[in-house]
Parts: sequence; C-alpha cells; structure tokens
Amino acid sequence: MENTLKAGVVYFALVFTAGFVLGTIRTLWVVPRLGVRVAELVEMPIMFGISILAARWVVRHLRVPPLWLRRFAVGSIALGLMLVAEFTLGLWIRGMTLRGYFAVKRLRAEEPV
Repeated sequence: MENTLKAGVVYFALVFTAGFVLGTIRTLWVVPRLGVRVAELVEMPIMFGISILAARWVVRHLRVPPLWLRRFAVGSIALGLMLVAEFTLGLWIRGMTLRGYFAVKRLRAEEPV
C-alpha cells in the first residue's frame, strides 16, 4: 500500500507541475492572443497527453502491479490531491470563496464560443 500512495503522490506532482507551467503560459501568452476559450481548448489535449505519459512513467518506474484496483487507487489518490490543491491553493491565490469559484465556472460554461 505504501508504494500505491507514493505512486499517487508522484503522479499528482508530475501532472500538477505540468499544469502549473502550461497554465502560466496559457494565461500570460495564449489568452491575450486567442481568448480564454480557445486557449483552454489548445491546452486540453496537451494536458491529456501529459497525464497519460505521467501515468505510464509512474506505473513503470514505481512498479505498480498490473491490478486494476491498485492502479485505480493511484489515480484516485492523485485526483484527490489535485482537488485539494485546486480548492486550497487556487482559491487562496485568487482570493475567492468556494461559492465564487463555482459561480465563475458556471458563467464560463454559459459563455458563447
């Protein structure tokens, strides 16, 4: 179980770091040129690919057994850490409440493309 926890933390760290770097690039350089929605759509497949590569790397290098429950646990740990990071760091940096966060997400979803 210790190896599963370590793998989940490493997977989270890899994807979070990549997302932080790409988010900074998106916000500073891509959004002013292409707009918020297009910038997010450009970033999505890149983050998807990074997530897949990071998962494969973690499974191979930390020797996670090929049991679906163990690998599901690794992903669940990483997802849980990602949500905690998003809701604490993201909200704290932006000075938002949880209610305000979801209000902004809802408004963005309703914007015309």
